[in-house]
Amino acid sequence: MIRINLLPHRQIKRAERQRQFNLMLVATVVLAGAIVFMGNTYIGAKISTQAERNQRLEAANAKLDKEIEEIKELKSQINDVLERKQIVENLQSNRSQAVVVLDELSRQLPEGTYLKLISQKGNVINLEGIADTNARVATLVRNMSNSQWMEQPNLLQIQAVNIGNVRYNDFKMNVNLKAQQAPDVDEPKKSGGRRP
Repeated sequence: MIRINLLPHRQIKRAERQRQFNLMLVATVVLAGAIVFMGNTYIGAKISTQAERNQRLEAANAKLDKEIEEIKELKSQINDVLERKQIVENLQSNRSQAVVVLDELSRQLPEGTYLKLISQKGNVINLEGIADTNARVATLVRNMSNSQWMEQPNLLQIQAVNIGNVRYNDFKMNVNLKAQQAPDVDEPKKSGGRRP
């Protein structure tokens, strides 16, 4: 006997395709959801890792900023110490300057010339005195020009005055101190004889 299928075969195929389509749609949605979930998880992990790196970098930057401030403070302290050292060195080198200046003035002062006032501002020495003649004042200026410790004498004023019925010349002058060089330690001392 021949069996006859009374159901239309096209409807059956269509229903089968619809079922396959629905299965594929569900599988695609599940697969897409899984991909989105995995991508979201991966991106979230990357963002979290980058945020941790950023925090570490910010902490390192803050630490470096603090160290830079400490270095600036240390540099400031070093500069202060160096300035104090320079002041002490200047005082050390100039401590005998007054003795040297007075000694040099007494050596360069010609006979018949007397000083009334000696003052110093920086490297400039102001002198006021009296001399019995103009020639003595000229000799003093010449001596100051040839001095080992002084240079550039400048006669500011000279005028005749009477002191006890004797005529004198009152003068004012400036003279500069020469900058003295410290002796070289490396330079050997010159000696007249042979070396042993």
